[in-house]
Amino acid sequence: MNAQQLVDERGDLWLALAPLWLDREPSERDYSRMLDVVQRYEMSLKELEWMFRLEMAPVMSRHQLSIASEWRQFNDRKLMQQLVNHNLRLKGWRRKSWALFSGLTTMMVRHRLNALMNRLAVVRGEQV
Repeated sequence: MNAQQLVDERGDLWLALAPLWLDREPSERDYSRMLDVVQRYEMSLKELEWMFRLEMAPVMSRHQLSIASEWRQFNDRKLMQQLVNHNLRLKGWRRKSWALFSGLTTMMVRHRLNALMNRLAVVRGEQV
């Protein structure tokens, strides 16, 4: 897979979920936008969880650890470049390593992801 394919296949989803990592609680408007985008991708809750943990968390958690990070709003272009670069290298041992440590990298935003998953389950009529 190349960079353009990643942007085409995941870009909207990554950018829609990025507010989960900001220094403020997502608004109902943020959650509504996330739900709209996630619904277009038709991912199961489990697939969404693992996409979040493996494709996004390694990049997004670095923003949380950085003193000079962007906290109010991300630069979408810069963020997309970081996510694409990470995902182009996400194979073999790197994938396994991130899977192993993904609980740590998502810990700070777990409650927000859970809130999104609960909303998604309600919209779909599923159980979490």
